[in-house]
Amino acid sequence: MRRMLFAIVLGLLAPAAVSATAAADTGPGHDCFASTQWRGWSAPGNSNILLLRVGINDVYRVELTPGTRVFRAGDRFLVNQSRGSTWVCAPIDLDLTLNDPHGGIVQPLIATGLRKLTATEVEAIPAHDRPS
Repeated sequence: MRRMLFAIVLGLLAPAAVSATAAADTGPGHDCFASTQWRGWSAPGNSNILLLRVGINDVYRVELTPGTRVFRAGDRFLVNQSRGSTWVCAPIDLDLTLNDPHGGIVQPLIATGLRKLTATEVEAIPAHDRPS
């Protein structure tokens, strides 16, 4: 009877342990960030990349589909539509559009890559290209 009860309890706990491990692999500390921590952005060199300032010191590089040619001009602003979780861990977690405040231009952006830059890489970004 005890063996059977132990097997049942173990069977119930095993999925929870796997779920907790999966959450740890995609949560904080694994190059993920909450979209609410995003503080600013830049698009250096009219290219296919964005730089996102997250928190105080972190910068993430977002690679976009080739030919996107994003530039930051005037009062255009970058929007991420959160659908479900607020955690951003992979390019698929970003649903980005570059918007004009007057409602005229909406440019959808498709992220193909996402990675956190090292402190050395952040320091190497020219001042005019750093995300504000």
